Amino acid sequence: RGNLLCPGHVGSHLGFAEVDAKGRWKGFDIGLCKALTTAIFGTDEKLEIVPLSWAQRFPALQSEQVDVIIKLTGWTMSRDTKVGLQFSRPYLLGTTQMMVPKSLKIKSGLELDGASICTVGGSTNERFVATYFNANKLKHELITFEKYEEMNAAYFSGRCDVFVAWGPSLAVARAGSKNPDDHMILPDILAMEPESAAMRQGDEAWVDLVNWMFSALLTAELEGVTRANVDAMKADPPTVVVSRLLGVTPGIGERLGLRETWAYDMIKAHGNYGEIFDREIGKNSPYGLSRGLNALFKDGGALYPLVLD
Repeated sequence: RGNLLCPGHVGSHLGFAEVDAKGRWKGFDIGLCKALTTAIFGTDEKLEIVPLSWAQRFPALQSEQVDVIIKLTGWTMSRDTKVGLQFSRPYLLGTTQMMVPKSLKIKSGLELDGASICTVGGSTNERFVATYFNANKLKHELITFEKYEEMNAAYFSGRCDVFVAWGPSLAVARAGSKNPDDHMILPDILAMEPESAAMRQGDEAWVDLVNWMFSALLTAELEGVTRANVDAMKADPPTVVVSRLLGVTPGIGERLGLRETWAYDMIKAHGNYGEIFDREIGKNSPYGLSRGLNALFKDGGALYPLVLD
């Protein structure tokens, strides 16, 4: 066909799939779709974004309206066995966390005895809150809301001490508040869901390619290869792994049916995993989400590249 079909969102899912003032798609998931497109074609100009709602994503994949779902999709057993999907390795660990006003002067959820907590009613967050606070013998008052917008307004008006939601959602809410610097996301993790790319069953070579694209981005970060220094690294690779990653030592392309320089081209255009994260949702974005579990293992996180041999 000559292009890659990747999902966007109906409207904007801030931080992950949103449209900027010039009408261009951006966000963490979009950034990974661009990286994948560059790995395949050498340029992200061959990427076509298909706006999809959450409910539309799986039917769209099955009907070949998109080639892959990189759209905050949790890897669950039912999706893996009943829906006819197969998943990549997780590219993001989605954590449920707590945001509090800095005026409370606390650094941990363990200091929240007696706190009032806002969250969405009827969601798994209610169970996560109960489990965390009961396990740590902390008294609390749970205040639930039907709509996210109501909960958001309640927290920022001071009706509750704690805002419990998915970590990236908290970062987006904080960024959109009147005084973002007055609030902090605590490091405590109430729950975690692995987010993976989803593909149709039966195309193992495609799954391999997507897995190694994610791993190449993580390998680059681990080895210190960035957009700024990738040319110098390619000219004089400091390690065997970097030599393989950037196509100086042949093999990385032939095994996947791609150019030997596919990872080099991708890193040159978009940077390593950390650069994409920081640019789209992390410290260099309006949202300022900390890496947390999504940092590399050497930095206290849980992410790691596969072995590039």
